[in-house]
Amino acid sequence: MFESIAGLGTPAWGPGPLDMHAPDGFLSLPVAAVMWVLTIVAIAMSVRKTNETFDERAIPLMGVTAAFIFAAQMFNFQVVGGTSGHLLGGVLAAVLLGPWAGTLVMVAVIAVQGLVFQDGGLVVMGANIFNMGIVGTMGGYAIYRALCGLLGGEQRARIPAAGIAAWLSVVMGSTAMAIELGISGTTDLVVALTAMVGIHVLIGIGEALVTMAALAFVQVTRPDLLGLRDARVAASPAASPAVAA
Repeated sequence: MFESIAGLGTPAWGPGPLDMHAPDGFLSLPVAAVMWVLTIVAIAMSVRKTNETFDERAIPLMGVTAAFIFAAQMFNFQVVGGTSGHLLGGVLAAVLLGPWAGTLVMVAVIAVQGLVFQDGGLVVMGANIFNMGIVGTMGGYAIYRALCGLLGGEQRARIPAAGIAAWLSVVMGSTAMAIELGISGTTDLVVALTAMVGIHVLIGIGEALVTMAALAFVQVTRPDLLGLRDARVAASPAASPAVAA
């Protein structure tokens, strides 16, 4: 997700940025606890599905993708009104690795940011992972696959579908954060939605451009990497036609 650094003025819930890496104290303890439960369940499912479907040949790509997303998030660009954003990368990870392995990559990146660089609180880390690493990755990938189907298949629609999905993943993540703030009583829900979603609609454009550029680069330089995501599934007996005796 892109994180607002300065924000458009002062948020209604107090001074500070419109930050997708929420600090401790912004969410109530019950909301934070529920988000931790949802996040743990999603992580457990991702681990199981990755073990079942992930091709071992893609493990180096998984590490490189995590390193690229982590490094790319260090660079911020100006959006409007003193607000800047940085790459989330959930859709990029999902397109390259699949939604399950992509989610684990995002969990690792967000956890390191919170634990090492204090970018977001520990109590609310479950919510931060859910909003940016699960909604952005799984939700974004579901949109990506639907768009590929509508636009003539993945080979033809990969770049535009990923761009649209990346933009929507930012909007969905910021919407989730706004809802959590509203339920927590930190601020009025309408105010939270207006502030968070309004700016992230613009920030999502940057997410889309970076995602499309990265995938276009991979497609031109190493198109073989784009097939690793489904390599194990394609090679499984269940995916192969039956051979007559």
